Amino acid sequence: MNIFKPEGQLIGEKSNRDAMESPASLREACYAGTILESRALLCDREHNLKVDLGCMYGIIPHNEGAIGIDDGSVRDIALISRVNKPVTFRITGFSFDDNGREYAILSRKSVQQDCMEQYVSKLKSGDVIKARVAHMESFGVFLDIGAGINGLLPIDSISVSRIPHPSVRFSTGQMIKVIVKSCDDMGRLTFSHKELLGTWEQNAGEFTPGETVPGIVRSIENYGIFVELAPNLAGLAEYAPGIQAGSYAGVYIKSIVPERMKIKLIIVDSFDAEYPNPQIKYYTESDHIDHWIYSPDRCPKVIESVF
Repeated sequence: MNIFKPEGQLIGEKSNRDAMESPASLREACYAGTILESRALLCDREHNLKVDLGCMYGIIPHNEGAIGIDDGSVRDIALISRVNKPVTFRITGFSFDDNGREYAILSRKSVQQDCMEQYVSKLKSGDVIKARVAHMESFGVFLDIGAGINGLLPIDSISVSRIPHPSVRFSTGQMIKVIVKSCDDMGRLTFSHKELLGTWEQNAGEFTPGETVPGIVRSIENYGIFVELAPNLAGLAEYAPGIQAGSYAGVYIKSIVPERMKIKLIIVDSFDAEYPNPQIKYYTESDHIDHWIYSPDRCPKVIESVF
């Protein structure tokens, strides 16, 4: 069981709140080495993080802010960007400021070191884990898998259906499942997600020829328009002018052809709308995947992933 939760998951738990009720409970947490979480209030000129502990404040010294700060492999932006967000830490001691106020000395790095040794180092390619969406860029998603330790989910590994930006699938702070793709000698993690969203047949099995169903226009080519029916399934409609990528659509399903992995569509209507991202449907409960085949058995084209 992973005790190292992504940042933002521990802050609301009763045990975490109870530890910050009084200076005495904070001292107990210090002696026990308890992992706690609270909000970073500010990052000072020396890039120390000031943290709200309720009954007092805490300071995460610059060199205790994250693994890699000392050797420069992690830039200070990793600390600055934590302001007004939850941070994970242990209390390592107490001191007094110039005004005589007691404060706690905290270490985020020590929690990350334990997370690397006790959790991350044991992960293998193909393991299915939970992660929190920490930040999104055009090229992919940075995921927190525990204690603020991040890895990358590239955009082309999010789903079979191509998307313009990860934000059309996820929202910041969302908990998702991912597959460990690789972990290099530097501890940098890469993930995949599309293998959890079902095969072509599993997705196509949700639809029937003759139905009119919702879709999203993903790309427009001179030979047709690709409409996403599900994250791992798209169909092709005949080209029509005036339709834009990103539009929502109602589409009529003409035919489903497993031998060619084809779904033929007719666009009934297309329109602009702002709908929330649908809930992710995962097609497996397995905690490890070695081999995944997207394409149907009868299809000569094989699309697969090997971990």
